[in-house]
Amino acid sequence: MKFKRDDIGIEYEVGGPRTGIPVVFIHGFPFNKSMWKPQVDALKKDYYVITYDVRGHGASDVGDGQYTVEYFVDDLIGLLDHVKISRAVVVGLSMGGYIALRAIERNPERFRGVILCDTRSEADNNEGKIKRANQAKAVQTDGLRKFAESFVKVVFYEKTFETNPRAVEMIREIIERSDPRAVVGTIIALAGRTDSTSALYTINVPTLILVGQHDGLTPPSASHAMKEKIPKAELHVIPNAAHLSNLENPEEFNTHLANFLKTVK
Repeated sequence: MKFKRDDIGIEYEVGGPRTGIPVVFIHGFPFNKSMWKPQVDALKKDYYVITYDVRGHGASDVGDGQYTVEYFVDDLIGLLDHVKISRAVVVGLSMGGYIALRAIERNPERFRGVILCDTRSEADNNEGKIKRANQAKAVQTDGLRKFAESFVKVVFYEKTFETNPRAVEMIREIIERSDPRAVVGTIIALAGRTDSTSALYTINVPTLILVGQHDGLTPPSASHAMKEKIPKAELHVIPNAAHLSNLENPEEFNTHLANFLKTVK
């Protein structure tokens, strides 16, 4: 299904009972909503589960390829309005976490819980901005196949290539099928995002933080730093996982996810 915001079609799916607590999943970069399948399958019996493709990703429209995280937040709030959800639990991984944090900072009244996975609150420092600029240049000059090959090596725990090669191949294929304009546009958007750290102190809904033990992009130290600032936040480190902890160790991830959702009103 699609809804339109600012002439951009946003692809989304819903599942589970409408009477259940709504849970909205936001994928990481440069993936799509299919990365959440293990979580959707685990929750759809009891919860109203919504997944969607961030603009430029998956089956959502690319548009002109010029994005900001603010646009991504506008799309999220637009989706909640479209499916007539006043307050939801939001689950964001990596880029999805950036979107979730900015959304709860801008529209706290729309959320009853937040789950932050393999993400951080800080904006990119100068080194990070330069790294993203080089990434964008690499996509433009070398193409997505080479970019995907290097990217999967960064986001997956080295043992995952042996224990769950299907997950690695799925992510590789998603990246290779992406639109280069959208990938570059999103990289630039992420480099220009605001810093959400000061807003952590104001989060007053139940918060769960999950992070892969071997995550090198947004390491456990970044998650611990968020936990110290968010009142009553809960933190769990997922073993045998790096940056895609929901795919690398879905059993452990889903256990913490389900236990947390039982506490949300």
